[in-house]
Formats: sequence, C-alpha cells, structure tokens
Amino acid sequence: MKEEEVILVDKNDNPRGTMPKMEAHEKAELHRAFSVFVLNDKNEIMLQQRAAHKYHSPLLWINTCCSHQRVGESNLEAGKRRLQEEMGFETDLKELFSFIYKAPFDNGLTEHELDHVMIGYFDGISNINRDEVADWKWMTPKEVKLDMTKNPDSYTAWFKIIFEKFYQHLIDNLVQNES
Repeated sequence: MKEEEVILVDKNDNPRGTMPKMEAHEKAELHRAFSVFVLNDKNEIMLQQRAAHKYHSPLLWINTCCSHQRVGESNLEAGKRRLQEEMGFETDLKELFSFIYKAPFDNGLTEHELDHVMIGYFDGISNINRDEVADWKWMTPKEVKLDMTKNPDSYTAWFKIIFEKFYQHLIDNLVQNES
C-alpha cells in the first residue's frame, strides 16, 4: 500500500507539492493539516486516546480527531472523512481558524503544520476504529485545562498547543451554543 502523502504549503496555505507523510515529518516540512473538536449538548469536548501502535504519541489524549487533507479535498471534507474513519460518526463541521505550529518529538519526527481547526456538535456514542483510537471520553474545556496542568504528559504536544490557542474560541462557541 502506498504511503499517504501530505500537501506541502507555504505560510499562506498555498500548495507547493506533496510528500510522503513520514518524510515530511522527518524533514519538518510545513504541510496542511486539520483538527476537529466535537462538543455535545453538555458543552463537553469528545477527546480521543491515540492507539497504542501509533508511530508517535501512542496512548496520549488529543481532540476528537486530526489528520491531513488529501489532494483535491476541502478542509471540511477531510474533517468529515477522518471523523467517520476514526470515531465512527458524521456531523456537520465549521472551520474556525488556522495557524502554524511546530512540535518536535523524541523519536526525531516533527509536526510542522498549518492546522485548520474545526468544530462540530454530536450527542451520541462513538463507534471507534480500534486501529486508530484506543479510547474516548467527554470532558468540559475547564476539566481539560485543569487535567492538562496536572497531567501534561497524558496529552500530545500538538494538542497542548492547539488547546491553548483554541480555548477562547471554544468558550465563545459554548456560549453561542447555550443561547
């Protein structure tokens, strides 16, 4: 099976070609990615725990799902596809913002991504794909923030970066959702 490719981009999200995913992480090449946050009617975030066999950050907690867009796929199409593949459900998504981050790992790989952050709402049970996800749970943003302070090694490096940048957007969307 051919290795999945990522879309290399410049700082303005203009595509500049593709590269195999592992090579892009080895060379710390800036590439397009997305992060999905799903909330329920109790204003809790669905978090996933990465599968044990992942090549980096196994068994650590992240947002609902995240991955890379494919050539010709919109950000929202990619988010919906991956949400179904990893978490086993579909919901409408809305893109909130994008930003660039860089997170090196102990194994020599580096996430250097222009990340498109999306939000959706769902009030059901997740049917996770065990090849991708070890577990999942619901937590309020405040509970996540507190747990991240107490147990920082339980969360991926990029989730900590994204959550810090996303926190106010998340709170703003909770308030809008409640009104």
